[in-house]
Amino acid sequence: MNLIKANINDFDKLTQFYREAILNTDNMEIYAKWIYGKHPTDEMILRYIEEETMFFCEKNGSIASAVAVTPCQSDDYHGIDWGIRISDDKAAVVHILCVNPKLQKQGIAKKTMQLIIELCRNENKKVVRLDALSCNSPAHRLYEGLGFEKRGQQHWFTDNVGWTDFFLYEFIL
Repeated sequence: MNLIKANINDFDKLTQFYREAILNTDNMEIYAKWIYGKHPTDEMILRYIEEETMFFCEKNGSIASAVAVTPCQSDDYHGIDWGIRISDDKAAVVHILCVNPKLQKQGIAKKTMQLIIELCRNENKKVVRLDALSCNSPAHRLYEGLGFEKRGQQHWFTDNVGWTDFFLYEFIL
C-alpha cells in the first residue's frame, strides 16, 4: 500500500468515499460521530486537496483509506503538555483518517498511519500530533498501539457534536 497525494481530479471520489464510509461504518454514531456536510465537508476536503495535504491509499483499485496531514499545528494545540516543545511548523497534524468499511479490521488504518509517520520523517517533522473524540475507543487503541502518547484533553465545539471532549496524541519522531 502506498500513500497517494490527492489532486483536484480525486475530489469527487474522495467525497463519495467519505459519504459512503460514514453511512456504512458500524457504530459511527457512537465513536467518530461524523455527519457528512458537518464533519467532514466538501469544503474541508477541497481545502486539503488544494493545500496538498490530502492523501489516500488504494487496494484493488478502490480507496482503502483517506487522511489529511497538515504541515503545522494550529493554536488549538497550544496549552497542551506535549512531550517536546517545538515551533508549530515542526509538528504535522493528522485529520479525518477514514478506512473503507469493507476493509476494516485488516490493518489498513495501522498501515496508513505508519505511512504518515514515514512521510513526516521524510519531511523533517519532529512530531506527529492528532486529536480524537474521547469516546472513540477504537481510535485510541490504534494510536496507542502505534506508540502515540495521550498528552492531554480539550473541550472543543464542533458542528457535528457540539461541545465535547477530545484526547490529544503525540508521536515523537
